[in-house]
Order: sequence, then C-alpha cells, then structure tokens
Amino acid sequence: MSSAEMRQHVLAIANQRFATKKFDPSKHIDDEDWQAILQVGRLAPSSYGYEPWRFILLKNKKLKDAIRSFSWGAINSLDGADKILLILVRKDVSYDADYVKHLVMNIKQKPYSPDSPQSQHFKVFQERDLDIHTTKERFEWATRQAYIAMANMMTAATELGIDTCPIEGFNYSKMNQFLANHQIMDPEHWQIAVMVSFGYRDQPIKPKVRQPLADIYKEV
Repeated sequence: MSSAEMRQHVLAIANQRFATKKFDPSKHIDDEDWQAILQVGRLAPSSYGYEPWRFILLKNKKLKDAIRSFSWGAINSLDGADKILLILVRKDVSYDADYVKHLVMNIKQKPYSPDSPQSQHFKVFQERDLDIHTTKERFEWATRQAYIAMANMMTAATELGIDTCPIEGFNYSKMNQFLANHQIMDPEHWQIAVMVSFGYRDQPIKPKVRQPLADIYKEV
C-alpha cells in the first residue's frame, strides 16, 4: 500500500467509525477479534506508563438488566451490542501508592523507592504541574488515561469491521454502588470512568458533520 493509499485508508476508517445507536443482536464478535481489541487497550499509552485502568466485560444478563434503570445511554447497546465493556480507573495513583510500587517492581521489573528520581518526578508532575491533590482529582486524571485506551480500542474495532459506541449516559453514583455491591470492584481503589459497546450496527452510517479544519487548527 502506497503512502497515499495509506492516508486514504486512515481517513476511511475515521469516517467509518460511528457511534452506533442500533446493533444487530444476532451478530457476534469472533473471539480472536475480541482478544485483539483487548490487547490494543492493554497496549495503549498512559501517563508515566502507570496503566490506571481495568476492563470489565459485562456478560451476565441479570447484571445487564439490573443497570438499565440508571443507564439510559446504554439501553440501545444493552438491547443489541455483543459486548458491553466497563472501564474502571484507579482513584489512588500517586507517587507513593502501593499500586505504583507494584507496577514498578513486579511489572516493569525495576527497583522502587518513593524517594527515587522517577517517583519524585511523578510527584512534582501531579502536585505542581497538574495541581492534583485529592482523590477526585486523581480519578479525573486516571479517567483521561482510560479515554486514550477506549479510543484506541474503538479504532481497532473499526479496522476489524466492528462497530462501537462510547457511553457516558448513566448515573455514576448508582453504577459505582452497583459494582461495589456485586463485588465487581473495590470502591476503595476503583471507580467507573466510562462504558463502551461493541457489535455490528443495524443502521446506516450517517455522513459525519464536523467543524472545518480551519476552525479548530492553528499554526503558531
């Protein structure tokens, strides 16, 4: 594929990606495709490589039915999408957190100390540069990382001919309580950031309507 063809392909994928409102419930995602999408999420970039996310596939029908009353934005997906993915994020990522120590020592296979240059640099980055000091602010920071993973997974799905829909239309407080009550997450460390559905659309793609590039891009 030439460079020109590759550019056209990239733009075609961007135009094909569509926030699907109606899915075909009879169509199912091949497991190898699904595993590839999950790997893309796992490989997504995150600030300092601290991967503050967890992906929860909601398969149980009773659990799906239970969230309907407070998940208005997910109803169409619950009715037809093959996969409903909940993306949780840690709300306690800090330079001296046990989770960061675990990542550095057990995953990255490097020595850890809260006084190391890496730890102290992350501390300054969070506390001075981003002005992050509270649990809520750490959750919001982690959520921004999760959206990177979600976007990458949605693009990968589109490449595989799979449709998606990002979902924020639910009551966050009730969803967090639901996940805690059903022991799906430990609320001391986790909160839900966003949901995203995957499947095959049962509706035509509408042409994208966006602002002109000149209105959103500037060279200085």
